[in-house]
Amino acid sequence: MKMNIAHRLMKVRNNVNTDYIISGRYKFQVRDPKELAKHVFEDIEENFYQKINKGDFLVSGENFGCGSSREQAPQALLAMGLRAVVAKSFARIFYRNALNLGLYLLECNTNYIDDGDELEMDLSGGVLKNRSKGLNIGFKPLAPLAKKILENGGMIEYFKKHGGLTIEPR
Repeated sequence: MKMNIAHRLMKVRNNVNTDYIISGRYKFQVRDPKELAKHVFEDIEENFYQKINKGDFLVSGENFGCGSSREQAPQALLAMGLRAVVAKSFARIFYRNALNLGLYLLECNTNYIDDGDELEMDLSGGVLKNRSKGLNIGFKPLAPLAKKILENGGMIEYFKKHGGLTIEPR
């Protein structure tokens, strides 16, 4: 499955915690995901949300999403219109929350991606194509069940469509 081409807007550093993604001061104050999205990375870069176009990718280093178990972090990223976060590695709890909500997370070497590069995600081929540089970057394959959950828009949508979790025998 191929995704649309998108421009990467921001390559954030290693160990980006959920408080940088969305500050805890909004956790109980803001319920609307679209409103929450207006505060993503505001402690790092004011009005960051205005630079995101629907379908864009965010690229990071290692341990993206570390810190507290805040499902508002991937929820706000999705509400901004991000299609995927590409990083060298993800904090486990963030990974699970993102999967549950339907946000694609790709683990790969991000050293060869610069601001403004055109990226294309090829899930079936396991490749992130950097069209600006003519590079194919392999990413850690998604488990078959994770792919199905993401293709359905997250765990809740998967449950609605399939009436529960179906695990196929190996």
